[in-house]
Amino acid sequence: MADALHMTNDRPVRDRLADPTLFREAALIGGTWIESEKRIPVTNPATSAVIGHIPALGQADTTHAINAAAAAMPAWAALSAAERGATLRQLFDLMRANREDLAIIMTAEQGKPLTEARGEIDYAASFIAWFAEEATRVGGDIIPSPTPGRRILVMRQPVGVFGAITPWNFPAAMITRKAGPGWAAGCAAVIRPASQTPFSALALGVLAERAGLPPGLCNIITGDPEPIAAELTGNPLVRKLSFTGSTAIGARLLAQCAPGVKKTSMELGGNAPFVVFDDADLDAAVEGAMAAKFRNTGQACTAANRFIVQAGIHDRFVAAMATRLDGLVVGDGFTDKVTIGPLIEPRALEKVDALVQDAITRGARLVRGGGLHPLGGNFYAPTLLADVPVDARVFGEEIFGPVAPVFRFEHEAEAIALANATEYGLAAYLYTTDLGRAFRVAEAIEAGMVGVNEGIISTAVAPFGGVKASGLGREGSRQGIEEYLEMKYVALGGLGVQG
Repeated sequence: MADALHMTNDRPVRDRLADPTLFREAALIGGTWIESEKRIPVTNPATSAVIGHIPALGQADTTHAINAAAAAMPAWAALSAAERGATLRQLFDLMRANREDLAIIMTAEQGKPLTEARGEIDYAASFIAWFAEEATRVGGDIIPSPTPGRRILVMRQPVGVFGAITPWNFPAAMITRKAGPGWAAGCAAVIRPASQTPFSALALGVLAERAGLPPGLCNIITGDPEPIAAELTGNPLVRKLSFTGSTAIGARLLAQCAPGVKKTSMELGGNAPFVVFDDADLDAAVEGAMAAKFRNTGQACTAANRFIVQAGIHDRFVAAMATRLDGLVVGDGFTDKVTIGPLIEPRALEKVDALVQDAITRGARLVRGGGLHPLGGNFYAPTLLADVPVDARVFGEEIFGPVAPVFRFEHEAEAIALANATEYGLAAYLYTTDLGRAFRVAEAIEAGMVGVNEGIISTAVAPFGGVKASGLGREGSRQGIEEYLEMKYVALGGLGVQG
């Protein structure tokens, strides 16, 4: 590994911002910023320093936010799609204008390198821009009626108030990917960001106000997740819940939504295979592997989790990956040249190390890394494991850290079987120069998204989502707004028959 770097300047977040008012230590309900005596500290995972506090709100505050959303929504839904789109375009412009401040806030609370945080702000803004335009494309149908004197009209209307429960790993993009289509469709939002990374969400709330989003359309609740989630899933005014997080919690939320038959979108866990065939372009495969594995320090649901490499190219792939790991720079995200930041919290560090040690105990060969980084704290050394047995925990469990385990295979059918030997099915990657094989394997792999000779596949214009235990529904693309619409059929009778 290249030299590790650590930030020595622990300036308060507000002092780093061109606009300090973007850093808000209050929740947003019905256009009012809410504080509370009971507060939750938020720490920088790179330094463990407290960077601010957020209100510890609960069920009653969530009910207040839901009521505010329900009151505000009718007027918003009554606007034309072009008017709603214009407001969202204003929000996009403000996000772009405040890109650096938003990135600084994100790095301070999440830990990712500042260059990656800037990239996430661009990605988050792209959902707002996309759905600002997509709002005007929501249409209906007139279906020929089998009965004279009747017309069949199909229209799409906003589903209602929606709850969005978002994770800590992409604290801006996971909000705009949910709220962008919801607002575009004419719905009102109650957003519960992760307690580890709430300030990115609250900064977006500030910008939403400035963009002209009416009070009550953007409510942001911070606090204990259980009472907040209980109210979002149990309150009949909430007609839609969108969640990104673990499969276990997603299943529990689905059960809580079932009595009210709420519409749901679930983007859950992943265990992405990264399949490399003997005929692959080695340089391209390694480049894609680095992007798919080590972006955000491996803390992504779409991160490559299992590198399944054909025997003929296996050793060269491992050697090339080892060389690339030597060039990674671990440190605080605010330090220049850093490419690998900290894990989010000590518990995450413990899990990652337990997976690595289990693989080594079962016979995996340690090529690079393999333990806590000398920086200490929440830093883990980028790790490469070769000859990993399939009974190792890293084969079946989501790693969520900078660890690349490599498994060897001989034949195409074996690669497909290994790729599908998981309950998850979010993302998958494969590298080959054989076009026929690319189609065969992409079609055979059980995943909602497949990158063929591509290591980064997320974009606002494509449908994001998984199959099996990786979730329900799709976000982004034209399908994303459909998740926030209900279809209504109207039979128009009594139109008469021309005599």
